[in-house]
Amino acid sequence: MDATATVYDVLQQNCLPRGLLPQGVQSYTLGDGGALEVTLPGECNFFVTADGKQFKFRYGHTVTGIIEPGSISSINGVRMQVAFEWLGINQVNRVGNQLNIQLQNSTQPFPISAFTHSASCN
Repeated sequence: MDATATVYDVLQQNCLPRGLLPQGVQSYTLGDGGALEVTLPGECNFFVTADGKQFKFRYGHTVTGIIEPGSISSINGVRMQVAFEWLGINQVNRVGNQLNIQLQNSTQPFPISAFTHSASCN
């Protein structure tokens, strides 16, 4: 791997959009078997719009998961608001031009275009 690669490059090398992570990543490590750990300056909240609806995401200071081509599994540190409840995101899979985000008890599809750009934290 290129020593100057950013975590956004790692996402794109695995056929995932850079917008899965917000702007401002401080550091990351990529270990054996695709173990990925990302450090943000602090908690990060942002909205993603898809099909005319807004979805709120919350990223913790540290986000971890296992990255491989087309997916990130065993995700920790990322939640998505569904109705009035915050649900943990377990896995993200790319299927063609769609991302399927697996929550605790459901799967939410998003077009890849919803994650083309990295969001700014609020």
